[in-house]
Amino acid sequence: MRIALITGSAGLIGSESVAFFADKFDLVVGIDNNMRQYFFGADASTEWNQNRLQEAHTNYIHRPADIREVNQLDPIFREFGTDIKLIVHTAAQPSHDWAAREPFTDFTVNANGTLNMLEMTRQHCPEAVFIFTSTNKVYGDNPNYLPLIETETRWEIDESHPYFQDGIDEFMSIDHTKHSLFGASKVAADILVQEYGRYFGMKTGVFRGGCLTGPNHSGAQLHGFLSYLMKCAITGTQYTVFGYQGKQVRDNIHSYDLVNMFWHFYQNPRVGEVYNAGGGRHANCSMLEAIALCEQISGNKMNYTYSETNRIGDHIWYISNLNKFKNHYPDWTWNYDLNQTMVQIHDSMVARLEQTV
Repeated sequence: MRIALITGSAGLIGSESVAFFADKFDLVVGIDNNMRQYFFGADASTEWNQNRLQEAHTNYIHRPADIREVNQLDPIFREFGTDIKLIVHTAAQPSHDWAAREPFTDFTVNANGTLNMLEMTRQHCPEAVFIFTSTNKVYGDNPNYLPLIETETRWEIDESHPYFQDGIDEFMSIDHTKHSLFGASKVAADILVQEYGRYFGMKTGVFRGGCLTGPNHSGAQLHGFLSYLMKCAITGTQYTVFGYQGKQVRDNIHSYDLVNMFWHFYQNPRVGEVYNAGGGRHANCSMLEAIALCEQISGNKMNYTYSETNRIGDHIWYISNLNKFKNHYPDWTWNYDLNQTMVQIHDSMVARLEQTV
């Protein structure tokens, strides 16, 4: 039997992974205890997504285990053992601001939880491919010291800089920089995944995401900005833009495109590898540009305010360079551009809001 084990299985990337791998494996085992509701409140609950997955995929099994607790993970790994061929570890505390409220919780979820998953893999299914969703926040605020130029709607890097054409590559330093506590806990996890690959020879892959997005995101004010932004556009809820004149730039990758990267890696895995994973020059926008796109798609004028206080560790300009991954896996490319993704988010959000009325 071939089993895929997915943590954070009711979240954005976890649920996309379940749907993607359900017809490629005999069984998909999901681990998710809906901590997103604890982090961000009832509106961010992933219970709706868990129910959707259980209804849609007959070979999906859900386990509400806490990745911080080895005594909850060990029975799952013992039950399925070496039949586990793929592990996609997406469970995390994902917010800068929230991490500062509860540093112990943030670190134990992101760092200790990842260590637990790695060690369970090493003990029970060491030949499995282990994929970890890291973040571009491991680079801290180093991107903010690039030569940036302010334009009418965005910050942009100087055309003479090597990063202008394709974005930031994996050789940017993750040292001597301010990460936020969230960024620090993800750095710890990122390095652990690399080390288990390089020290133990395990097939581990680290994917440093830009903004991960898609129609199944339970967006909240502190995390999932495109999803939450579109929700505010639809409902008229006030949105706050934090700092940089609203011109800060992010690249955005559809959840399907990211999971498709995982699939390519699984088919030809490498040891302790690291990849930047985002929308690159293919799909990126500033906050002001995202607001304009939400208004265009929803047909509503957005209600937003501006705060001069930027979030600690936030990037002014970040675009991922995916050349390394594309060189290793030349058959992969994006399926969704930014407009297609935003239309999907809008239509999914409208449908979900109608169901709650």
